[in-house]
Amino acid sequence: MALEEFDNEPLNDREKNIVNMRSISNYVMGVLLLLAGLFFLVPLNKTKVYVQQYDPTIITIFGIVCIIYGLFRMYRGYKKNYFREG
Repeated sequence: MALEEFDNEPLNDREKNIVNMRSISNYVMGVLLLLAGLFFLVPLNKTKVYVQQYDPTIITIFGIVCIIYGLFRMYRGYKKNYFREG
């Protein structure tokens, strides 16, 4: 039996549950990271006081990184490629 044959085997019930839970957790973390990125890029009036004490460039970079990583987490949850390579 070649290794390629193992790649085409269907997932069992336990692996399907694991894939679904990982997918849900990736979606939730993606949304939370997107919200955090938006929080730092568009601060509200109340939070602007706390954020102003830091360098605005660093805050902007951190917000952009949060948004990019949040989008990546959501993409990873969409692909559901946890047990297979490629």
